[in-house]
Amino acid sequence: MEFLNNGELVVLEETIRAILDDNNREDFIKRFDEQIEAIDKEDVDRTLHKFLGLGVDFDTNPDFLKFYNGVLKDKMQTAKLGKYPLGHPLRVYLEENIFIKDIIKKLQSMKTMNLPEFSKLFNTLATVEKHFARKENQLFPYLEKYGWTSPSQNMWAFHDRIRNEIKVLRSDIEQTYLPNVHRNSRILFESLEHIMEVEEQRLLPNAFSMLSEDDWKEMREGDAEIGWMIATPPPYPEVPDYIHPSQDTKKRKLPFGIEDKTHFDEGYLTMEQVNSIFRILPVDITFVDENDRVVFYNRGEDRVFPRSAGIIGREVKFCHPPKSVDQVLMILEEFKKGTQDTADFWISFKGRFIHIQYFAVRDGERNYKGVIEMSQDVTEVRALEGEKRLLDWD
Repeated sequence: MEFLNNGELVVLEETIRAILDDNNREDFIKRFDEQIEAIDKEDVDRTLHKFLGLGVDFDTNPDFLKFYNGVLKDKMQTAKLGKYPLGHPLRVYLEENIFIKDIIKKLQSMKTMNLPEFSKLFNTLATVEKHFARKENQLFPYLEKYGWTSPSQNMWAFHDRIRNEIKVLRSDIEQTYLPNVHRNSRILFESLEHIMEVEEQRLLPNAFSMLSEDDWKEMREGDAEIGWMIATPPPYPEVPDYIHPSQDTKKRKLPFGIEDKTHFDEGYLTMEQVNSIFRILPVDITFVDENDRVVFYNRGEDRVFPRSAGIIGREVKFCHPPKSVDQVLMILEEFKKGTQDTADFWISFKGRFIHIQYFAVRDGERNYKGVIEMSQDVTEVRALEGEKRLLDWD
């Protein structure tokens, strides 16, 4: 019979043959353990199916069962982990399952009952509550958004059953009634093993295919508030040492109150802050509303063109000298018609080079709401050459 001829499966097939034939099986198992870092369960199942077709009965071979439940399961678990990046919520669930299985194995391997040690391990196992709480309050609501509601109903009920089993076993341990400890611990272990199998075979793979990358990023933040059974996982997605401001799209909890602030397109400012910003800008700004009335100008210390409070409320045509007012009115007319959005001029004025710009201000529907006139002395800017990358305050 032909077997698949690729690296992992060849080594697996040779190891299984050695175990079945009792031919240097320990050497083959050691080689498999050293050479194979991870192997998919689907590949293992296909390989075993071919042996089953030859009439092999794995269930009656204790050496194979030891290999399968030990080394081989570990490799399959590693393959599952490798499907998800470090810190991904689903990878963390799998890592916790490995943690749970390890605790169960330690509890089951106690040859004689050491109740204090058993109790210590049991209390660690009972932190599975965090595992359940994240599923119920994080994962399940996201699945519901995509129309999958059965986990919220069926699996949650099984969580509650396990919670009750933990409660019963805790009472048995506190009462030091060993027969019940033995019996009820077996019941708890079987329940945990069952729910982990459902998670790994159905819940987690389906969730991975359903949810978006943004969903996982949001979920990771909420998971941190509930906590984990294991040590804090690495961040997800991995946070680089530096994020350029243009690429930083994360919405953060504001470290300041907003009661006294106005919300702009991006960010919040008090009126005092807005006024201070306008005051220090190295440009003259005047805003004329849709009715051609001057409603604002910034009061800088070195304005190119002097302004006084008396212009507020005046028609803009009375705020320019007669020789330039016709051009100003033409600009307003074209802005209002929507045929133009900008106009600019540059002039020499009192030995300085002045750049003057007009910008149409429109709302989201492109309705005209006024015009910004901005004037700037760019004499020094025009004279710049080369580069300056260092401070020269001295």
